[in-house]
Amino acid sequence: MSARRLLVALLLGVSAAGLSGCIAVVAAGAAGTGVAWYRGQLEANLDQNIEAVFAASQKALNQLEFANISNKKSTVDAQLVSRTALDKKVEVTLQKVTDRSTKVIIRVGVFGDETLSMSILDKIKAAL
Repeated sequence: MSARRLLVALLLGVSAAGLSGCIAVVAAGAAGTGVAWYRGQLEANLDQNIEAVFAASQKALNQLEFANISNKKSTVDAQLVSRTALDKKVEVTLQKVTDRSTKVIIRVGVFGDETLSMSILDKIKAAL
């Protein structure tokens, strides 16, 4: 293979790998929720008020036995910070969309962990 072909193949491979992390994956879930994975974080809209989602988030993180670092809540937003047994930082951010809808943003670690983020979201939904 010539050096030019090798360089082109390498650049295409790097470009494809770089794009895969930036593409949002959208799926329809239960109760009219939309879920998107984008830039290392999971985003979902839940058809519940922020108080209910906050309580469900606390319950979910406790069930997963994560160490609680901090919980902050106002009437329009909230943030729950925990750590896993392997010391990965878990941030659950809530934003009031309407009186009956809340946006949930989950980030695990610096680069994100889609599988663990989906597990956390599933636990939150189950606690609602």
